[in-house]
Amino acid sequence: MNNECMYCTKNENLHNIMIEICKLEKSTLYLFKEQSYKGRCLVSYDGHINELFELDDKDLEVYMKDIKRSASAIQKTFSPHKINYGAYSDKMPHLHFHLVPKYKDGYSWGGTFEMNPQKVYLSDEEYLNLIVSIKQNL
Repeated sequence: MNNECMYCTKNENLHNIMIEICKLEKSTLYLFKEQSYKGRCLVSYDGHINELFELDDKDLEVYMKDIKRSASAIQKTFSPHKINYGAYSDKMPHLHFHLVPKYKDGYSWGGTFEMNPQKVYLSDEEYLNLIVSIKQNL
């Protein structure tokens, strides 16, 4: 655990940009509040590391299964044409994957997804409905 890391401390910075959906086996699944990409989520590894190669083989396998399970739930829930995966951590050194559903003729289709387009925000009820739907498909 790193006391300066928003993923470790689950501080206000984290809650300002995403909502916890649930704990998985080796990670936590979050819904991004900014929903230009309907169903955009993030899977944060539970330990404070920054690189995949820092995981032992068993933890890597379980973490990848968490990502796969989350992506499958996004696919079942929203039926995107493609899910983009991003693992950057340049400015927030904690292992996490962005799961970004993309839709033909939708926002930035055919290109790289924007990290924080800040275009679409929902009501609390709409966020809750998305979370319930994703959980039903996990």
